[in-house]
Amino acid sequence: MALDPSSSPSRHIRLTSHPGQGATGAPALHWGAGDPALRGPVVGSTTNRSQRNVIGAHSGSYGVYRALAVAAGALGRGHRADLTNTAPTDLIGPHPQWAEPERIVSIDPWGARIGEVFAAYLAQGYDIRPTIAVTKAHIDLPEIRHAMAFQRLKADGRVLLDNGSAVVTKAAIEPVWWLPGVARRFGVSEGELRRTLFEETGGMYPELVTRSDIEVFLPPIGGQTLYIFGNPADLSNPAVTLTARVHDECNGSDVFGSDICTCRPYLTHAIEECIQGAQHGGVGLVAYSRKEGRALGEVTKFLVYNARKRQEGGDSADKYFLRTECVAGVQDMRFQELMPDVLHWLGIRKIHRLVSMSNVKYDAIVGSGIEVGERVKIPDSLVPADARVEIEAKIAAGYYTTGEVPDGVQLAQTKGRELG
Repeated sequence: MALDPSSSPSRHIRLTSHPGQGATGAPALHWGAGDPALRGPVVGSTTNRSQRNVIGAHSGSYGVYRALAVAAGALGRGHRADLTNTAPTDLIGPHPQWAEPERIVSIDPWGARIGEVFAAYLAQGYDIRPTIAVTKAHIDLPEIRHAMAFQRLKADGRVLLDNGSAVVTKAAIEPVWWLPGVARRFGVSEGELRRTLFEETGGMYPELVTRSDIEVFLPPIGGQTLYIFGNPADLSNPAVTLTARVHDECNGSDVFGSDICTCRPYLTHAIEECIQGAQHGGVGLVAYSRKEGRALGEVTKFLVYNARKRQEGGDSADKYFLRTECVAGVQDMRFQELMPDVLHWLGIRKIHRLVSMSNVKYDAIVGSGIEVGERVKIPDSLVPADARVEIEAKIAAGYYTTGEVPDGVQLAQTKGRELG
């Protein structure tokens, strides 16, 4: 029998993943509290189930690989991470947005600093795990060396080294959803959100519909990686020029250079812009989200490629998104409502130069209270020949609205979602 998600906590079935609380029972979570001691830690560990105060388990989609490792005997069920010397190389925040519960609903702002702010819980034996990690690295791209060869970029020994490597601060972020806030972002009731998540995952998380007292969910989806060029502390200073791109994953283009889309050219162009900005006293940011194939998946994306190229008349701008919708039922599932959260985690209040042509991303950022100045489109010279249909279709559909439609491009029929 289905249970009403809005029923009182006293009627909830106590499932094995959330048993009765013992001496070290589940800590209370008060989402959006500015004091971490009041907010409480996120505990998604399966090693001590009495401590759990969330639905799901740490590590997002990688939790399934952890289960395989345990099942195969390669990993002990009770393993706890030794977090010695794993603290962030750069401290992010706290920022005022961390104490605004509706501002950040999809990540844990304290997720990188558990060793500092939840030391007392750790000392008591709570298995609390970071959901954010911050480190230093170098990135090395042939496009950057090409820009140096043509003297668009010059090494400075700080942001860009003589060998063409760029110095970055990297942050990896796992999703942590506060379900009441996520529901409000999408304009649905929390009960409807919970029920749909339960049903569309094949009943994978029964607590979604049996434990409405547990408000935080660790979804099995990909997270985000941030690449910061310059001083991370400058991101929250609106007086320092910020160049930023929010980029959604496209493995074929980003990694392997497939020329059917503009994803890698736009990404590397953004990195070049970020390096230039940091070298001129500003700061750069690339926020990379794992939402392959417009969050439809790579199988669906390849099916759409075939359908587009085999249709009568060949690939065309006016039918570009129609073929996606025929296969997937929707043109795009990268709903950007949650995207600005990571910008608020960084304390960003103004993006001076947004390297994006996406109206939906722009609208989401501005709608969340972040000011955007200039919008930087991809140079025509960087659009591969086989990707011309894509860029024309996007512009014709309202992408980077300028009030003009390029010659020879018919207006595509869209439903107002993200277009690439």
